[in-house]
Amino acid sequence: MPDHMSGETIPGKHESLWMATTPETGYPPLPGDLQVDVAIIGGGIAGLTTALLLKEAGRSVAVIEAGRVAAGVTGHTTAKVTSLHRLIYRYLIDHFGNDGARMYADANQAAIEKIEALARRHGVSCDFFRRPAYTFAESDGSREKVMDEADAARSLGLPAAFVDDVPLPTETFGAVRFDGQAEFHPRKYLLGLAERIHGGGSYIFERTRALDVKEGEPCRVATENGSVTADDVVLATHYPFHDGPGFYYLRTYPSRSYVLGVQIDEAFPDGMFINAESPTHSLRTHSGEGGEFLLVTGAEHRTGQGGDTREHYRALDAYIRSVYTVRSVAYHWSTQDYISVDRVPYIGPVAPGHDHLFVATGFGKWGMTNGTAAGMILADLIQKRSSPWADVFAPSRFKPLTSAKEFVAHGIDVAEGLIGERLARPLSDVSALSPGRGGIVAIDGHKTAVYRDAAGRLYAVEPVCSHMGCIVSWNEAEKSWDCPCHGSRYDVDGNILHGPATERLKQRDISDR
Repeated sequence: MPDHMSGETIPGKHESLWMATTPETGYPPLPGDLQVDVAIIGGGIAGLTTALLLKEAGRSVAVIEAGRVAAGVTGHTTAKVTSLHRLIYRYLIDHFGNDGARMYADANQAAIEKIEALARRHGVSCDFFRRPAYTFAESDGSREKVMDEADAARSLGLPAAFVDDVPLPTETFGAVRFDGQAEFHPRKYLLGLAERIHGGGSYIFERTRALDVKEGEPCRVATENGSVTADDVVLATHYPFHDGPGFYYLRTYPSRSYVLGVQIDEAFPDGMFINAESPTHSLRTHSGEGGEFLLVTGAEHRTGQGGDTREHYRALDAYIRSVYTVRSVAYHWSTQDYISVDRVPYIGPVAPGHDHLFVATGFGKWGMTNGTAAGMILADLIQKRSSPWADVFAPSRFKPLTSAKEFVAHGIDVAEGLIGERLARPLSDVSALSPGRGGIVAIDGHKTAVYRDAAGRLYAVEPVCSHMGCIVSWNEAEKSWDCPCHGSRYDVDGNILHGPATERLKQRDISDR
């Protein structure tokens, strides 16, 4: 293990660059009962884009956010604004046909233009810059796949080309390059949108957790602080916490990735880069407060199944030091997104026959464009207008040949979370936990999730996720309890860090230990 990543600590501030370089928001909680045209649950890029487009169309909206807007998944992204989603277009043509693949391509290309247009129209300064994007091959065996992807993308009208020359100081075997793509500061962009949403009969409510949705005419959203009545409701929480009609717990799975914000001695080339192989290595720069930072992303794994999660940061650190001379590691953070079993997001009515309840989920780690496209599609559907891309993203689709393997694999993972982890042998005593560590401990015959902090204090909670009853796992790097089934995450006191859970973990008293 390299000396600079050894020991218990990970270098750099444990915060995303985007959160560190923008002010915290201070929108009020819901003060009581309210009525609007549209209630939008979730204040990330999908929710805020939907809200702004509907407000511009004359609808009154209320954005309901459990924490702070643009501080969840969107606040921890790498913020590539691109329709080049690694290797996807050959897959889409093969499984969704040319028409479906073209809808996906057109929606994501249109999203790039929409972000730029909204930023310009509303005077939002968000460091939006056009850049080429590359998916590059790291081996001769991947070269043909990359060439095939370039051909597939070009056949759909995308700005694609295969290039042999990849401007990175490491051996590559060609790449598919998309011109006219972009990068930006996602928090600056979304905080600008939020300012345009709040006011004039529309609202943003923070620190207001939605607890339930009753669909009807009108719909009713129950929250911790009151209820919101609306003609239509949008679930833009990355995973729909209200999951009854859509069975999304069987059709999406949570995946975590890791990011290092480093400063290097060499000049970085113009472009955004991601490899075609596993493990994932994604690169882009951001210039702003404190200089230029290279964001290195990857080391993905299913939530709750990452082992010692500190090792993922170390793997990224070792990788980037093999490519560049790293002067410092300024930031490190992790992020989470949901991936659908057929690799295409679910955007539209939550299920057939549900005409007033909409969903946007499964962005597959390409949320800047997929999330913006979701806002455009949902704004059209809520206004009873046709959307040219709605069919390929429709949540009602089911393609058994496309998603059978992933569907079965996800079902096995859920079953293991519900049953298998209950059979796993816990630690026999809390004395086995060293300072800074957590684990499942058998206490009086009862499994308990226990964390011992650096000072030796113990924190104990029930290990059963409040969402659907899976057993949580300890996340060493983030000091959290993570659910391997559907991605709910909790702090050491049991408070919710990430949904779909709407109830905290119950605390246990082990003060006599």
